Formats: sequence, structure tokens, C-alpha cells
Amino acid sequence: MSSPPVLYEIDSNGVATITLNRPTRNNAYTEKLGALYFDYLAQADADPNVKAIVITGAGRSFCVGADMGLLESAAGDSSGGFGGGSGLPLPPRRENMEQIQALAVRKPVVAAINGAAAGIGLVTALMADVRFAAEGTKMTTAFARRGLVAEHGSSWVLPRIVGHSRALDLLISGRVVKAEEALAMGMVNFVCPKGEVLARAKAYATDLALNVSPASMAAIKRQVYEAAELSMRGSFERADTLMVSSLTQVDFKEGVKSYVGKRQPAFNGLGKGTDFQTILGLNYQILPASKL
Repeated sequence: MSSPPVLYEIDSNGVATITLNRPTRNNAYTEKLGALYFDYLAQADADPNVKAIVITGAGRSFCVGADMGLLESAAGDSSGGFGGGSGLPLPPRRENMEQIQALAVRKPVVAAINGAAAGIGLVTALMADVRFAAEGTKMTTAFARRGLVAEHGSSWVLPRIVGHSRALDLLISGRVVKAEEALAMGMVNFVCPKGEVLARAKAYATDLALNVSPASMAAIKRQVYEAAELSMRGSFERADTLMVSSLTQVDFKEGVKSYVGKRQPAFNGLGKGTDFQTILGLNYQILPASKL
């Protein structure tokens, strides 16, 4: 019996790990892999026992992009490929496209880029909130070198991470950058020795799960992405409204008490004694692909 293309597990600290699991194909992206990956993101988002999420790849690569067999099929499809029966692995179409991406999940998503990341594989990592990469890891957008456009939200997320000019360089050239250059431009947050990237990413996620308020993380995450679309005044006003609310929340009281008492905090999970969800409009439901 073959292994599923994506693995999912939750540890005792509340960290969910989603592993792209096609190691013999360098975790090349397929429609089935993508649908299962988004299903697990939705599952982790909805599970009150999950406080943080780590995504990684099995074997030597993170994800080298769309499976080349599918690209070859699409290139030979006279209908144009997309929607023409080629099976090109586009993300599933949903009412709100942002909801299928890790950046819309309320919980922090940490990418452990253990090896090569290209095309939609790189975008999958870019959609995470924090990125760890193994030393020497190669990354490329690749789209322009395959005659494609900046796909899967890369034209939105990449400029917000590295800036307009760097994003254009990476997107139009499709050149390969290594982890060290990616760190210098801010595309990844941390570079680790090979073999340690997953452990370090999990340690980071564990600290979040044990010591940070889930409601605060959800609110801050939405603030950061929302602020990109707001004016400076709008961002200030939004923050002031949320601050007033946060002072009434049980997690604020627990945060102060645990600090004064020099003990580990016992924060509430999302939806338990907090109205951050309602204030931020985070009470949506991310439907798994199987339900669409």
C-alpha cells in the first residue's frame, strides 16, 4: 500500500506537522497533494488542540513545484491546459481564494524548508508566516522559465516579503537563490545546518504553542496582513479598537498573572472566552476540498 502524498500529526504540545510526502519525486506538487495539504490546513485551523503548525517536506526536498509529468501533459493540451482536462495542479477554486492559503489560517504557520523549493512549492513556503531553511537550499520561482505567469498569489506575497524590486528580480528571472541569499533579502527568517531545520522549526512552534496567547496570535496575524490594505490612519484605528478589546480578555489577565507569578501561562484557545474572532471576522469556516 502506497503512502499518502501528505502526512499529518499533532504532538503533545499542540504543534501540528504537515509533511509533503512524495520523496521519490522530490515532493512534486499534484492535484491530490494540493487538495490534501489544504484539507490538513483546514483541519489544523479548526482543531482547538492545535496551537501552531509546521509544514515541511519528506526526504531531501521541500517541494520542487508542479510534477513535470503534469506540466508536459498541459504543454501538449491543445485546449490550453487550464481547465482543459490537463490535470495541471492549480489550487482548488473556492469562494474566497485567500482561505486556502496558510496566511489566512488563524494559527501561526512555520515552514521548515528542508531542501529545494520551486514554483508552487516555493509559494507554499512563502505563504507561511515564518520560514526556516537548511543551509545551501536552492529556491526559485521558476514560472517565467516555463512560459508561465507569477502563479498562486506569488505576485501578492513576494513583494510584501522582500520588496517590489527584489520580487520582480526573482519572478521575471526565475533565477536560483540559495538559503543564505534568501536570508539576506528577508525571504527566509532563519538558516540552519542541514538536518536541523525541522527540529528548529518545531522548537520555535512549540514555544509559540506553550507561551503565547492563541487569540493574540490570531489577532496579530490578521492585523499584519490586513494592514497591507489599509491606510496608516486606518491601521492605527484598527489597532486601538483591538487594544481596548484585548484589555478585557481572559488571556490578558492570564498573561499578566503568569508573568508576575513566574510560571508558564495557561491561555485559552480560540473561541474560549475571547471575542477576537468576532472582532476580526475570523469566524469563517475553511471547507476541505472534499466538501466543495
